[in-house]
Amino acid sequence: MAASFYDISAAPFLQTVSAVANFLDRAAEYATARGPDLEDLVTERLFFDMAPFHFHVECVSHHSLPALEAVKTGVFNPPGLRGRVAFAELQAMTRETEAALRALTPDEVNSWAGKDLDLQIGPRRLAFTPESFILTFSLPNFHFHASMAYAILRTNGVPVGKRDYEGQLRTSTT
Repeated sequence: MAASFYDISAAPFLQTVSAVANFLDRAAEYATARGPDLEDLVTERLFFDMAPFHFHVECVSHHSLPALEAVKTGVFNPPGLRGRVAFAELQAMTRETEAALRALTPDEVNSWAGKDLDLQIGPRRLAFTPESFILTFSLPNFHFHASMAYAILRTNGVPVGKRDYEGQLRTSTT
């Protein structure tokens, strides 16, 4: 059986957003027990010219749910990045995104597939299909930012591993 549009979009977004929410919780537990200060953590970077932790967590939300809204409406309009965001706000944002993704049904998401999708992203106008937008723009950006957030936590001593990043695998039920 071929993968549905839901299978290639909402399902992987949900899997990874849930994993990010869980490793943010692990970071909070670790910080309570041993440090680092969570509010210092939000500005940590892997390298001086890279974006800080809060940016990557914000982008996980921005490249998932707003990407699906773009497929639905034809307009990619993620919320603006806000600058330094408190750790608790990052946790709340991630959990809100997770809840909104859970609320989407496969039938609803699948109904958005297979049409033309011309998006205005800043000054650029890009012609996509919903499938090519998700597979070539949203998912690569989404996973890049999720992995950067994970790497910043690991670099700062938070005990998370590959299984934490993978989250709940979608295994066969047959």
